[in-house]
Amino acid sequence: MELSPPIAALRPKLIDALVAMRLPQDEVRVGHWLAYLELLAKWNQAYNLTAVREPGEMLTRHLLDSLAMASLWTETELADMGAGAGLPGLPLAILHPERRVVLIESNGKKTRFMREVKRSLGLERVDVVGARAEAFHPAEPMQAATARAVASISELASWCRAWLAPGGRLLAMKGPGYGEELATIPAGYTLINVHPLSVPGLDGERVVVELART
Repeated sequence: MELSPPIAALRPKLIDALVAMRLPQDEVRVGHWLAYLELLAKWNQAYNLTAVREPGEMLTRHLLDSLAMASLWTETELADMGAGAGLPGLPLAILHPERRVVLIESNGKKTRFMREVKRSLGLERVDVVGARAEAFHPAEPMQAATARAVASISELASWCRAWLAPGGRLLAMKGPGYGEELATIPAGYTLINVHPLSVPGLDGERVVVELART
């Protein structure tokens, strides 16, 4: 995919961030991450997928923020609840194309965008499901679930209760103020850990709250 000058200019910043995060910097993945930003910027002009408009901000606040949790995802599959524009699921799918990523989103414009990214980048192990997370009915229970800036921890836990496998993990991406939510973890889940995240170029607290389905 041919990149516009504003997106192409982000390559050095992206590579520097990948080095800092100890993530692969091979040409295929870097090209796909930049192509994702290109598609996001283009579709955002017509469909308002995100309030973030400036490409550099999209890189930091969306792409790098999503990749910050990469080391915590160890399963062979992941369900992204309320995926929106495919965050964090699509950046993670580009990082690990051999793993299955299910993007769950009820907004039709956003599901069409994610399907276009899947088609354009050849992400064969990505599935886009046009539904609410609580209405998702996979053939087999999922090993792991995540969500980014979607709902409270208690709501996320409720949404995936029916389809997250026993022992499966919920990796909830959170910003400041998550502490109050830890007191509302529902029955059937155990708090495993709260993992601080470091996102190059992004100020403010970012964590992943890790729960296990019991």
